[in-house]
Amino acid sequence: MTQYVYRFGGGVSDGGKGDKNLLGGKGANLAEMASIGLPVPPGFTIGTPMCAVYYDEGGNFPDSLKAEVANGIAHIEAVTGKKFGDAADPLLVSVRSGARASMPGMMDTVLNLGLNDETVLGLATTSGDERFAWDSYRRFIQMYSDVVLELDHGAFEEALEIAKEGKGYFLDTDMTAADWKALVAEYKKLVEQQWDKPFPQDVHDQLWGAVGAVFGSWQSERAKVYRRLNDIPASWGTAVNVQAMVFGNMGDTSATGVAFTRDPSKGDNAYYGEFLINAQGEDVVAGIRTPQYLTLAAREAANARPLSMEEALPEVYTELAGVFDTLEKHYRDMQDIEFTVERGKLWMLQTRSGKRTAKAALKIAVDMAEEGLITREEAILRVEPGALDQLLHPTLDPKAARDVLTRGLPASPGAASGKVVFDADTAEKRAAAGDAVILVRTETSPEDIHGMHAARGILTARGGMTSHAAVVARGMGRPCVSGAGSLSIDAKAKVLRCAGREVNEGDIITIDGASGEVMIGEVPTVQPELAGDFGTLMGWADEVRKLKVRANAETPLDARTAREFGAEGIGLCRTEHMFFDAARITAVRQMILAEDEKGRRAALDKLLPEQRSDFVELFEVMAGLPVTIRLLDPPLHEFLPHEEEEFAEVAAAAGVEVEYLKRRAAELHEFNPMLGHRGCRLGVTYPEIYEMQARAIFEAAVSLAEAPVPEIMIPLVATRRELELMKAVVDQAAEAVFAETGKRVDYLVGTMIELPRAALKAGEIAEVGEFFSFGTNDLTQTALGVSRDDAARFLQIYVEKGIYAKDPFVSLDVDGVGELIQIAAERGRETRPGIKLGICGEHGGDPASIAFCAQVGLDYVSASPYRVPIARLAAAQAALTKA
Repeated sequence: MTQYVYRFGGGVSDGGKGDKNLLGGKGANLAEMASIGLPVPPGFTIGTPMCAVYYDEGGNFPDSLKAEVANGIAHIEAVTGKKFGDAADPLLVSVRSGARASMPGMMDTVLNLGLNDETVLGLATTSGDERFAWDSYRRFIQMYSDVVLELDHGAFEEALEIAKEGKGYFLDTDMTAADWKALVAEYKKLVEQQWDKPFPQDVHDQLWGAVGAVFGSWQSERAKVYRRLNDIPASWGTAVNVQAMVFGNMGDTSATGVAFTRDPSKGDNAYYGEFLINAQGEDVVAGIRTPQYLTLAAREAANARPLSMEEALPEVYTELAGVFDTLEKHYRDMQDIEFTVERGKLWMLQTRSGKRTAKAALKIAVDMAEEGLITREEAILRVEPGALDQLLHPTLDPKAARDVLTRGLPASPGAASGKVVFDADTAEKRAAAGDAVILVRTETSPEDIHGMHAARGILTARGGMTSHAAVVARGMGRPCVSGAGSLSIDAKAKVLRCAGREVNEGDIITIDGASGEVMIGEVPTVQPELAGDFGTLMGWADEVRKLKVRANAETPLDARTAREFGAEGIGLCRTEHMFFDAARITAVRQMILAEDEKGRRAALDKLLPEQRSDFVELFEVMAGLPVTIRLLDPPLHEFLPHEEEEFAEVAAAAGVEVEYLKRRAAELHEFNPMLGHRGCRLGVTYPEIYEMQARAIFEAAVSLAEAPVPEIMIPLVATRRELELMKAVVDQAAEAVFAETGKRVDYLVGTMIELPRAALKAGEIAEVGEFFSFGTNDLTQTALGVSRDDAARFLQIYVEKGIYAKDPFVSLDVDGVGELIQIAAERGRETRPGIKLGICGEHGGDPASIAFCAQVGLDYVSASPYRVPIARLAAAQAALTKA
């Protein structure tokens, strides 16, 4: 019989940290903490395989599980000495999710389960605190009604606010036992009104309802969105953890908190966290009350008045600090910890590797390597390459004027400006329309995740540094300011008010997640400085990677940016981008619209000095590094005039009539231009175009003291003969320039492999071509028969239905397009063993695609300038995992 239930606590650990796939991260770590002697309330985990069974069985559980769960409850009862459902001394439990990958706030939790009209009286007696008992019962009804019964959460919140207002209270802690008892009665009425049945009193019905709800939350919309954004497979499923309750809301010697063993925003080796006295766990993360600081130093730095845990509960804090050190050394990583203090007794409820910003990930990895806790190779593997995006974009200019509206907590670093929106749906719609938006909420909830992803930044009036908004924003790399308590947000009226000022939806604000400042209007930015820990880790990465990293660049600014980020050359210079310059476009159009070679050469003569100047600048920036130049590629229609004024300009420059030009433009019209007269087909029909470009390249190369090695790339080749013809044009231009100047430079002529036929006939093409660069944007289009300009309408559905694991234009289709690359690499090397192989599509900056390139044995990848550091780190990780 399959085992589904695994116990922990009370000297028993049926699993451990190596069982994350079976028990989920939370269950595996609870078992592990218990096994190393830390204070963990006893419990059991229902393993992840049951999640699939639950869905396969239509939301039902097998009888064998019910027997295992009964044994699990008996284990908790034996350790605690309490009985589940006992009116005199009741056992209460929490029911929590726990997937193998951390998904904070995305799935459901139920606390205080086991309370009913009878057991609440027993809890009041055994605890000696009637107020605590009724507070716990109202929390349970509220949470169970929301999570399990799926009733209107707002109605319960409204009832609580009305109860407080009626008594003139401001805080939940002002409520008395009698107040909570009255609210419980009100809550039970709400349940009966909305559910048409009384609140369930049988504790076993409560338990199975909660277990089903947690498994059910795996397929909630918010969980599905989070999985899609973080590449978590739906097949993994979640585990369910049932654990004896411990209470942080039993008075002033009780507390609950969330902590990190190091600062998850900056990476400093200092405890970081928050706690609340006389509270339960959801009070901290939900932002219902603004938490207090964990350490005295943090409180003083924030100039906050409420005592830190270090001051308020010094003995427990000392014990907690010891646990932090134990866990960090045991797991050899920064830990994110949940704890509760029940009447002076510390209990550990969770540990996991903490989510962190890219800046913190870098610092923590480098510090731990230098402390000897991990190796340099492990440090390289600890930093997610894609997360470096957070470091590679501008921050606020410190010299710029700032109209500061208010300050909140600096919850997630970075800065962003955008139009204010007050709900997640609007954020998503406006972002899709091209607007930069800032999502402003009183507090975020997991249902807001799609809007948080769409927004440039997030601002909340409530919540601390470990609130939902803060944790999710840090994981996404979004700037976030939380707990800006002076803001009054009216989401219905779409206005926020602060200090006598109003900001309406659509108004622009700026937030600084590093300082907590909220500013009216847009504040200028400055480029990041990538030194210190970034430079150290990149240096370690460069020592181990095998793949070279180049950049896609055609302007001096892009080339300089790429060099600053460590690019080792240019892997793709798209020469057509140089032609769109306003000063040149008329000559380009004149060349296209000419009816004969003479007319084309007249226009090309105007472009030659401009092209030569372009290449001189690029060669100078790259200072002897390889520069791969793709000759003119796009369909000619992209350059054609459309407006009357544009036709008039070209007509004047060419000395012809406007009507003639319009007729010529109509003749050049194509029904499917992406597969039409473009790439080397232009060179075959109009060789003078490629001749001019080749001459410009060689004239620029011979003019420099430090001779570059140009790599001239012929696009869209499908046959050996096409490349042969075009190579002859390039060679002839080279020899002409060398003869005229008396100077020679080395150069290579190769091709872009972007058609399936070229991949299959790579052996023949390599007889002529001296290098291949895989143009995976077009190779993906032509291999899949999918236009990337139109595919957005349906590709996401294809990903959701499992047709493709990811959008194939974002991450390489390894099974299909990848096989074409592998075939071309193998056949090209058979013909020309030393052939240089690279990739220059957008996939060159995608870590998963880079791993495939390393596996196939390519020589280099080429990415956009800001993705060069990502590619360097991903290439190092590919080398380490391949080894």
